[in-house]
Amino acid sequence: MKKKVLAVLLASAMVASLAACGSKETAEAPAEATEATEEAAEAPAEEAEAPAEEEEEAITATITVWGPSEDQAEENGNWLPTMCEKFAAEHPNWTLTFEYGVCPEGEAKANVTQDVEGAADVYMLANDNIPDLVAAGALAELGGSYLDQVTSTNSESIVASVTYNDAVYAFPFTSNTWFMYYDKSVFTEDDVKSLETMLEKGKVSFPLSNSWYIAAFYAANGGTLYGNGTDEAAGINFGGEAGAAVTDYLVDLAANPNFINDADGAGIAGLRDGSVNAIFSGTWDAAGVQEALGDNMGVAALPTATINGTAGQMKSFMGSKAIGVNPSTENMQVAMALAAYLAGEEAQTAHYEMRNILPTNVNIVLADDPIATAVTEVMKNTSMMQPLVSSMGNYWSPAENMGKAIIAGDVTHDNAAEKTEEMNTAMNTDVAQ
Repeated sequence: MKKKVLAVLLASAMVASLAACGSKETAEAPAEATEATEEAAEAPAEEAEAPAEEEEEAITATITVWGPSEDQAEENGNWLPTMCEKFAAEHPNWTLTFEYGVCPEGEAKANVTQDVEGAADVYMLANDNIPDLVAAGALAELGGSYLDQVTSTNSESIVASVTYNDAVYAFPFTSNTWFMYYDKSVFTEDDVKSLETMLEKGKVSFPLSNSWYIAAFYAANGGTLYGNGTDEAAGINFGGEAGAAVTDYLVDLAANPNFINDADGAGIAGLRDGSVNAIFSGTWDAAGVQEALGDNMGVAALPTATINGTAGQMKSFMGSKAIGVNPSTENMQVAMALAAYLAGEEAQTAHYEMRNILPTNVNIVLADDPIATAVTEVMKNTSMMQPLVSSMGNYWSPAENMGKAIIAGDVTHDNAAEKTEEMNTAMNTDVAQ
C-alpha cells in the first residue's frame, strides 16, 4: 500500500532513497517475520516482537516517518534524516525510501488519528498521547526483545511513562518535564530551595496560567491525580480545605511584586533584560537561557512552597517523548526495527550532541551536564507521573482557567474556596463511579 501523508504535514516533506547489496547478520527470521507483519497489521493490539537472528531477507519499502521540524532542520544536524540513513546503511539487504513529514510530538494524536491508515509508519509522540492513540488502533504494542530494549535501558519511571493498561507501546528517547533556571548572581544554591526565599531576593517568573505547571502547587499541599496516576476511579483531588489553601496562596503569589506570570515568552525576555532572575521551563529553553545568562546560568530542581505555614515540595509533571509504530504499516519488520534504532543508544547520543535532547538510556552518562543533573533530581524527588488515563483530558481546561482567573484578579481570598471547588468538580466531571 502506498502510504498517504496528510497535506498539512507534507509542507516540509523530504525523500531519501538508499539502496545497497550484500548480506548482514540481523535479528529476523524471514518466514516468521512475514506472518508477524501481517498479524500486526490486522490486529493492532497484538505484540510486535523483535525477530530471531537469521540472514536478513531482501526488502524494498517506502517508510513514512513523522517528527518535529527541529529534528529535520539543517542547523540542528538533520537528526531524523541522518539517523534514518544510518539505519538503512546497517541493513544492506533492504532498499529503503524515506518520506518525512512534520508533526510535533505533542500533536501526534491529533494528526495520526485523523487517518490512521494514511498516517506515518513511524512517528514521534509525547507519552500523554498514548491512550488516545491506542484507542484509535494507531500504536503497536511492543514485545520480545523490543520490549526488553525498553525495560533494560530505561528507568522504572520512564518505562512507566510508555506503559498503558499493562502494555508498553513506544520506545522512549527523552524525558519530558520541567525544572528551574536561575541567575547565580542573584540567588545562591540554598536560596533556590525555597520559593519564598527567592521572592524576597529577586524576580521570579512562573507560568501560572499554564495548566501543565499550576498543578505543582496543588501537589505541594497534598493534591493528587488519580491516586498514584493510574487509578482513574480515584479522580483528581485538588479540592477541600487543602485545595482552597493552595488557591489562597496563589492569590497572594500573583499579587507579589516580585512575581511575574510567564506567558508569551515573558520569562526568557525578562532574563535577557534583567527584569527576571528565575524561570521554570525545560530543556527546550536551555539555549535561550544560556544566551541570556551566560556563566551565571544556574539549573535546579523545584523549590518548596510554604502553604498555610508548611513547606511543601512543588512537583512537576513527568513524562517522556517516544517513538511509536503504526500497526497499519505494510512494513512492520522495517518500521519496528527503525523505531527501535531511533530510540537506541547511538541515536540518543546523536540527539544530545545535535540538539541537547537529554537521553533516557541509562547507559549514557552525562555527569558534567547540570541540566541532566537537574532533570535526574526532578525525576527522583520533585515530580509526579503525568497520568495516562482517559479522564485526564478533563484536567487541562479547568486548571488553565483557574490560573488565568487568578492572574486577572477574578479569584480572591473571599471566593477562593468556592472557585477551587468549581475547578475540582469540573476536573472530575466524567470520572467513572
